[in-house]
Amino acid sequence: MSRERPSALRFAFGAVRRRSIIALTCWSLLEVPSSALSGVAVAHALDDGFLRHRAAVGLVWISALLLAATIAAIGARRVFALLGDFVEPLRDLLVRRVVAAALDHGVAGERDGGAAARLTRQVETVRDAFAGIIVALRGFAVAAIGTAVGALALDPLIAAIVVPPFVAGFAVFLGVLRLAAARQRACVLGEERVAATAGPVLAAIRDVAAGGAEQYAADLVAAPVLAQARAERSLARTAALRPLCLAVGGWLPALVLLAASPALLRHGVTSGALVGGLTFVVSGLQPALRGVISGLGDSGLRFSITLARLLEAGEPINPVNPVNPPGPSSAVPETDFPGKGLVLRGVTFAYGPASEPVLCDLDLAVAPGDHLAVIGPSGIGKSTLAALICGLRRPDAGSVLLGGTDAADLTPDRLAEIRVLIPQEAYVFAGTVRENLRYLRPDARDDTLAASADAVGATGLVTRLGGFAARIVPQALSAGERQLIALTRAHLSPAPLVVLDEATCHLDPTAERRAELAFAARGGALIVIAHRLSSALRAGRVLVLDGVRADVGRHDELAARSALYRELLAHWSAPDSGRASGPATDRDSDPALVAGDADGLDAAAGAGLGHGPRQIVAHGAGA
Repeated sequence: MSRERPSALRFAFGAVRRRSIIALTCWSLLEVPSSALSGVAVAHALDDGFLRHRAAVGLVWISALLLAATIAAIGARRVFALLGDFVEPLRDLLVRRVVAAALDHGVAGERDGGAAARLTRQVETVRDAFAGIIVALRGFAVAAIGTAVGALALDPLIAAIVVPPFVAGFAVFLGVLRLAAARQRACVLGEERVAATAGPVLAAIRDVAAGGAEQYAADLVAAPVLAQARAERSLARTAALRPLCLAVGGWLPALVLLAASPALLRHGVTSGALVGGLTFVVSGLQPALRGVISGLGDSGLRFSITLARLLEAGEPINPVNPVNPPGPSSAVPETDFPGKGLVLRGVTFAYGPASEPVLCDLDLAVAPGDHLAVIGPSGIGKSTLAALICGLRRPDAGSVLLGGTDAADLTPDRLAEIRVLIPQEAYVFAGTVRENLRYLRPDARDDTLAASADAVGATGLVTRLGGFAARIVPQALSAGERQLIALTRAHLSPAPLVVLDEATCHLDPTAERRAELAFAARGGALIVIAHRLSSALRAGRVLVLDGVRADVGRHDELAARSALYRELLAHWSAPDSGRASGPATDRDSDPALVAGDADGLDAAAGAGLGHGPRQIVAHGAGA
């Protein structure tokens, strides 16, 4: 269940004991008299002492200022001694959170490769930055309060001149800081996208050069690099606004006070009071504003961004079965498609009584019109799930309902009416092309055969074989050509559910895209056991299997909440394409396919993920 994450500062101070905050406040109050007396002491030393040739009186006021400064130094010393009471509880809390999250992911079967970096560098960054923020905020508060009190005591007119520009400068800085935090986060995320995209390209650099895919690889990396550059420039422009804040809040009060001095003198303000006002500005307001701008602008940004990343990574795994999460990504309820569609309820399956379950307590619903991609590590149970869905295996527990009936209880004829399964090794029998294509729909006319062949990209193959009347020698066909025959046969089937179990693995990415889009546009439901990243990106929903738990949702949802999904995207590497001559010929002659392949590139580049070395070369060689 999602909950609102607290702000960075609220989270940090929530780890601090209340008595530590009270102690720091009390010791900081010892510094307020020094700030308040700085201008007042100078004014009285001039007006009542030195300007009247009463040096003793002037020295008394200066001595009072020195005494206040000594007391302030004692308070500052105690404040720095208390910093450990602030930063160490936060550090301990973050360490426990990082370790707990890593253990939680490990128990769930997810590798958390970033835990070590978070436990060392990121936690220490937050710890040091939090200390810098406390020092900056405390110094600013002491100086602002002391100066405001002292200026009012010195002369309300001087306070009315110097305080408003100071407040305005600080307010502008807060707005700039908020903007800078958003742009700093964009830079951090941009760096991650560049790393995720460039890593596979650099790993495949020799294959890229050998396959002539240099331009494709450059285009793949260009988008995230340019986005990162734009983010860095935006952040630099934001940093350039800091001097403006200091000018408004630190230097403008002094300029206004100097410009208004003749009028102030005419209204009875003394020369000492004017000098005291300038002392407040130069020794109080300017250092306070400069310190808070430097502290929050540097330490504050590092603190907020790094702590936000730690909190994101440390979110506990949702204990609720995530296959049917609440909200728009949840599976369609069975009541929405009575008598139709696919429903899995508590499905568990293992290959033997002593074996660990391949699928455990899986709930899933697929409605007519759904397009679902199933992904996961090799051997995790994706093909087993396909066999269970199609009624070829019976679950050890739970039920698989097709059209409202248990799939394992349906007769072969009834199963053929409801679903069609294409496995990785497509079956083609000896006979004519027409006989192979019409196997699941014997009454199909030749124009219908031609339409389906064109839809899945098999027209070139049919032409090369000699038309629908030509005889097929199965062993003479390549694996990709056999898959095109099987895909056309399945496209012609009247079954409302199509299951492609890596049924396009021997096709090139463009041919695969054309075939999957043809099935998606065919009507009914489509389940794709994904072979390449592009299949998952094209699907409306994605089901992630890892042998322990299952998660289903849209691509952006899973990329945000599933560590396994992000890892699969980052390290995806397609098998050798085994490209058939038919799809390659179609691709070269069909401009729409070339444009379609560019769409796939844009989608993958937008995700910044999922291009393994061979996939990069496979894309680039045909581009």
